[in-house]
Amino acid sequence: MTVTELAAVTDETFAAEVLACDLPVLVDFTAAWCPPCRMIAPVLAQVAAEEADRIKVVSLDVDTNPRMQARYGVLSMPTLMVFRAGEPVKSMVGARAKAKLLRELAEVL
Repeated sequence: MTVTELAAVTDETFAAEVLACDLPVLVDFTAAWCPPCRMIAPVLAQVAAEEADRIKVVSLDVDTNPRMQARYGVLSMPTLMVFRAGEPVKSMVGARAKAKLLRELAEVL
C-alpha cells in the first residue's frame, strides 16, 4: 500500500468489511475526478497507518459503487463517515488537515 492508497471496499464487500468490523471504520466516499478527494488521500493513509489498532480506514469509489452512496445519502465528495457496530455515528464533508481530522475522530473512538 502506497502512502496515497487505502483499502478499497465495494457495494458487494461493504457489509463484511465495514458493517461487520469489530473496530470503528472510517469510510472515505471518494471519486477519481474529485480534487479535494486527492488532497485528503495522503492524510487518510497516514491515519490508517498510525491508528490501525483503533480504527480501520477504507475508501469507496462512488462512481463504481452507487448503492452504498445512495443508501447513506452521500451527495458531496469527499464524505468521511465513521461506522461503529454497523451504524454510522459521524459524518464529515470535505478535505481537512490531519490534526483537525484526528480531533474530530477522537469523539467517536
